[in-house]
Amino acid sequence: MTAAPLEHAVLRHRRILELARQTGSVSVEALAAEFGVSSQTIRKDLNQLSKTAMVSRVHGGAVATSGVDNLDHGVRRAFASEAKAAIGAAAAQLIPDGASLFINIGTTTEEVARALTGHRNLLVITNNLNVVDILRGSPSIEILTAGGRVRAADRAVVGALAMDFIRGFKTDFAIIGASGIDRDGTLLDFDVDEVRVSQTIIAQARKVILVADRSKLHRPAPIRITGLDAIDYFVTDRLGDPAILAACRSANAELVEAAPTD
Repeated sequence: MTAAPLEHAVLRHRRILELARQTGSVSVEALAAEFGVSSQTIRKDLNQLSKTAMVSRVHGGAVATSGVDNLDHGVRRAFASEAKAAIGAAAAQLIPDGASLFINIGTTTEEVARALTGHRNLLVITNNLNVVDILRGSPSIEILTAGGRVRAADRAVVGALAMDFIRGFKTDFAIIGASGIDRDGTLLDFDVDEVRVSQTIIAQARKVILVADRSKLHRPAPIRITGLDAIDYFVTDRLGDPAILAACRSANAELVEAAPTD
C-alpha cells in the first residue's frame, strides 16, 4: 500500500529539516529535485515549517533555526545578502561625518561598515575583527578594537575584557544586530557572552541603531538582549508584521525600511 499524501508530506518535512540542519540552508530548486515534486509544493512545505519556527524563509529557500544554536557565520553572510546590503546603506545614512560609533558583531552590521567606507572623520570602536578588515583601508576612519577572547567561528571579541574596554567610551551611535526578534519586540541572541557585550555597547551609546532583516522576526533564541525601548532606529528590509510594528510604535523606535531594489 502506498503512503497517503499526508504521510508523504510528513516524511518530506522531516527530511527537509534534516537537510537544513546539516547544511544550514536549503533551496526550493534543490528540494524539488530531491523529492520529485513541484516547486510550489516545496514552497508550501517551507511556509508550513516556518510557521512552527523550525526554519526561516528566505528568497529561494529557507535557513535552519534553533533555540540553542546559531547558524555558521558563512551561511548567515550568504543569506539575504541583497537585503543586508540595503539595510547597511540605509543605516550608514543615519551616521553623519565626524561621528563616533560602536559596531557590534553580525553579518548585517558588517554591511553597515562597508557602507561607511566613504564617510569622513569617523571614530569606530568595534569588537568585530571583520569590521576592522572592512574599514582598515579608509584613511579618514579611526578604528579602535576591543581586546579579549576571540571567538573563532566569527572573529567576535567577547568576554569581560571587551566589556571593560567598551565602558571606557561614550559614543554618538551604536550599530547592533540580533539573532531573533520576538513578537513583543524583545531582541534575542544565542551566546551569553555576546549578549553581555551588546548590552554594554547599548548602555554606552547616545543613539542605538538596530539592523536586522525580516528573517529574524519571530526567530527563537534563548537569551534576551533588550527591548525595543532601548532602540532609537530599527533598520530592516521590509517589516510588514503588525505585532512588531505595534511594538516599534509603543517603544518610539523609528522604523526605516530599506527593501533592496529589484
